[in-house]
Amino acid sequence: MTDLTSFIAGLPKAELHVHHVGSASPRIVAELAARHEGRSPVPADPAALADYFAFSDFAHFIEVYLTVVDLIRDDEDVRTLTYEVARELARQQVRYAELTITPYSSVKRGIAAKAFCEAIEDARRGAAHDFGIELRWCFDIPGEAGLAAAEDTLRIALDEKPEGLISFGLGGPEVGVPRPQFKPYFDQARAAGLHSAPHAGETTGPETIWSALHDLGAERIGHGISAIGDEKLVAYLAEHRIPLEISPTSNVRTRAVAGIDEHPLPLFRDAGVPFSINSDDPPMFGTTLEEEYAVAARLLDLDNRGVAGLATAAVDQSFLSPAGKKALIAEIDAYTSQNLA
Repeated sequence: MTDLTSFIAGLPKAELHVHHVGSASPRIVAELAARHEGRSPVPADPAALADYFAFSDFAHFIEVYLTVVDLIRDDEDVRTLTYEVARELARQQVRYAELTITPYSSVKRGIAAKAFCEAIEDARRGAAHDFGIELRWCFDIPGEAGLAAAEDTLRIALDEKPEGLISFGLGGPEVGVPRPQFKPYFDQARAAGLHSAPHAGETTGPETIWSALHDLGAERIGHGISAIGDEKLVAYLAEHRIPLEISPTSNVRTRAVAGIDEHPLPLFRDAGVPFSINSDDPPMFGTTLEEEYAVAARLLDLDNRGVAGLATAAVDQSFLSPAGKKALIAEIDAYTSQNLA
């Protein structure tokens, strides 16, 4: 039998919660910082980024994250970033990824919406051809920017209609950003055929998750870890099969949980709440999807077959087409059979 680390490395995977700018590798971030040297606090030395990405709390993480967003100045930056993110995901045997993208942040900084969407689509097609990975987009409202950001994010989604767009999201700080105000925008996005996948319950309590479900029609919840404090909510998520997108290391690095051994992942498993394992902003948190699978395997005491179940669950919970799900699950099953012999 293949050892667990090697098994995870070769396992075909799906990634459902990973951010576009937050996935920029140290090499790419440093190159962009060097290109804009003198206009950004981001270090142009890849070795210095680990210290720069040491976060005191979630608010500090957002502050640092936005300095990296500021490095994306034109459509060629967008294209390069997207293509390189796909390269790194494919290196980890990710066959399908739903990338959370915040077009408002780039359009606000002067990149035309049409050029932005053309850049991510060009990178998507190139990645499929060169790396064998299928990318889809979750257009994400930066909640801290308010209703103007919601309006623009919806407009870009509905006017530009990039081929890879599959869902509508809400991110950024939760504190002081009530979910009900975004209901009209999610209603319109859902009416246009987009899935609802907002962040909720990462740094606030269960009430934010209830609001995401009732006001935003959430089909999946980004993070959602505070649900563990509400037995009725846990039961609701389990009964209605609403998956949580779990990123263990992220939750520790942003201080959403005190330490990895305090993570509620095993409690969700025991309660029957569906979940997937994801990497969120991997270079910023010093992790990879492979490492998140290893963390989950330890927390849940999983062997190779159990880890393969994590990969299958992510595919099941994705917004991939039924035919696409069937094909990817068959690939996971074939790989597992070959490596359990």
